[in-house]
Amino acid sequence: MPSREIAARELSDIFKLLAHSDRIRLIEELRSGEKAVGEIAERLDIPATRVSQHLSILRAHRIVEERPEGRMRYYHLVQPEFARWIVDCLDFVEGRIDGVKRTTIKTARRLWSVT
Repeated sequence: MPSREIAARELSDIFKLLAHSDRIRLIEELRSGEKAVGEIAERLDIPATRVSQHLSILRAHRIVEERPEGRMRYYHLVQPEFARWIVDCLDFVEGRIDGVKRTTIKTARRLWSVT
Protein backbone atom coordinates (compact mmCIF):
# COMPACT_ATOMS: atom_id res chain seq x y z
CA MET A 1 0.00 0.00 0.00
CA PRO A 2 1.48 3.36 -0.96
CA SER A 3 2.58 5.53 1.93
CA ARG A 4 0.31 8.41 0.92
CA GLU A 5 -2.72 6.15 1.09
CA ILE A 6 -1.75 4.95 4.56
CA ALA A 7 -1.14 8.52 5.76
CA ALA A 8 -4.45 9.68 4.27
CA ARG A 9 -6.30 6.85 6.00
CA GLU A 10 -4.74 7.70 9.38
CA LEU A 11 -5.57 11.40 8.96
CA SER A 12 -9.12 10.47 7.97
CA ASP A 13 -9.49 8.53 11.21
CA ILE A 14 -8.27 11.53 13.23
CA PHE A 15 -10.64 13.88 11.40
CA LYS A 16 -13.54 11.52 12.20
CA LEU A 17 -12.63 11.74 15.89
CA LEU A 18 -12.73 15.52 15.65
CA ALA A 19 -16.13 15.49 13.98
CA HIS A 20 -17.82 16.19 17.32
CA SER A 21 -17.46 19.60 18.94
CA ASP A 22 -17.47 18.11 22.45
CA ARG A 23 -14.37 16.08 21.62
CA ILE A 24 -12.56 19.14 20.30
CA ARG A 25 -13.40 21.05 23.47
CA LEU A 26 -12.34 18.05 25.56
CA ILE A 27 -8.96 17.86 23.83
CA GLU A 28 -8.46 21.57 24.37
CA GLU A 29 -9.46 21.26 28.02
CA LEU A 30 -6.78 18.61 28.50
CA ARG A 31 -4.20 20.89 26.90
CA SER A 32 -3.24 22.27 30.31
CA GLY A 33 -2.75 18.82 31.82
CA GLU A 34 -4.42 15.94 33.54
CA LYS A 35 -8.02 16.28 34.74
CA ALA A 36 -10.76 14.11 36.23
CA VAL A 37 -14.08 13.55 34.44
CA GLY A 38 -16.04 15.65 36.95
CA GLU A 39 -13.67 18.58 36.60
CA ILE A 40 -13.87 18.44 32.80
CA ALA A 41 -17.67 18.18 32.90
CA GLU A 42 -17.93 21.19 35.17
CA ARG A 43 -15.55 23.34 33.15
CA LEU A 44 -17.21 22.47 29.82
CA ASP A 45 -20.76 22.48 31.24
CA ILE A 46 -21.65 19.08 29.79
CA PRO A 47 -22.85 15.99 31.68
CA ALA A 48 -20.15 13.75 33.14
CA THR A 49 -21.66 10.72 31.39
CA ARG A 50 -21.21 12.43 28.03
CA VAL A 51 -17.63 13.40 28.94
CA SER A 52 -16.94 9.76 29.86
CA GLN A 53 -18.36 8.53 26.55
CA HIS A 54 -16.16 10.89 24.55
CA LEU A 55 -13.10 10.08 26.65
CA SER A 56 -13.73 6.40 26.00
CA ILE A 57 -13.68 7.02 22.25
CA LEU A 58 -10.54 9.16 22.49
CA ARG A 59 -8.87 6.54 24.67
CA ALA A 60 -9.72 3.77 22.20
CA HIS A 61 -7.92 5.79 19.51
CA ARG A 62 -4.93 6.53 21.75
CA ILE A 63 -5.57 10.28 21.89
CA VAL A 64 -5.90 10.24 25.69
CA GLU A 65 -4.73 7.94 28.45
CA GLU A 66 -6.25 7.44 31.85
CA ARG A 67 -4.57 7.16 35.21
CA PRO A 68 -6.59 5.55 37.97
CA GLU A 69 -6.24 6.89 41.49
CA GLY A 70 -8.60 5.19 43.90
CA ARG A 71 -12.11 5.60 42.54
CA MET A 72 -11.10 8.55 40.39
CA ARG A 73 -9.84 8.41 36.81
CA TYR A 74 -7.59 11.16 35.50
CA TYR A 75 -7.11 11.77 31.80
CA HIS A 76 -4.33 13.42 29.83
CA LEU A 77 -3.38 13.80 26.18
CA VAL A 78 -0.94 11.22 24.86
CA GLN A 79 0.52 13.89 22.56
CA PRO A 80 -0.16 17.37 23.99
CA GLU A 81 0.88 18.96 20.69
CA PHE A 82 -2.38 17.59 19.27
CA ALA A 83 -4.22 20.41 21.09
CA ARG A 84 -1.83 22.95 19.57
CA TRP A 85 -2.62 21.55 16.13
CA ILE A 86 -6.33 22.22 16.71
CA VAL A 87 -5.60 25.84 17.61
CA ASP A 88 -3.55 26.15 14.42
CA CYS A 89 -6.61 24.94 12.48
CA LEU A 90 -8.46 28.05 13.65
CA ASP A 91 -6.57 29.98 10.96
CA PHE A 92 -8.42 27.93 8.37
CA VAL A 93 -11.75 28.32 10.17
CA GLU A 94 -11.32 32.06 10.52
CA GLY A 95 -10.63 32.43 6.80
CA ARG A 96 -13.79 30.66 5.68
CA ILE A 97 -16.52 31.71 8.08
CA ASP A 98 -19.41 33.96 7.26
CA GLY A 99 -21.99 33.56 10.02
CA VAL A 100 -19.63 33.65 13.01
CA LYS A 101 -17.95 36.80 14.20
CA ARG A 102 -14.19 36.73 13.82
CA THR A 103 -13.94 37.92 17.42
CA THR A 104 -15.52 34.62 18.50
CA ILE A 105 -12.71 32.66 16.82
CA LYS A 106 -10.08 35.05 18.19
CA THR A 107 -11.47 34.59 21.70
CA ALA A 108 -11.41 30.78 21.33
CA ARG A 109 -7.82 30.95 20.09
CA ARG A 110 -6.79 33.12 23.04
CA LEU A 111 -8.50 30.84 25.58
CA TRP A 112 -7.17 27.66 24.00
CA SER A 113 -3.65 29.03 23.63
CA VAL A 114 -3.24 29.45 27.39
CA THR A 115 -1.31 26.53 28.81
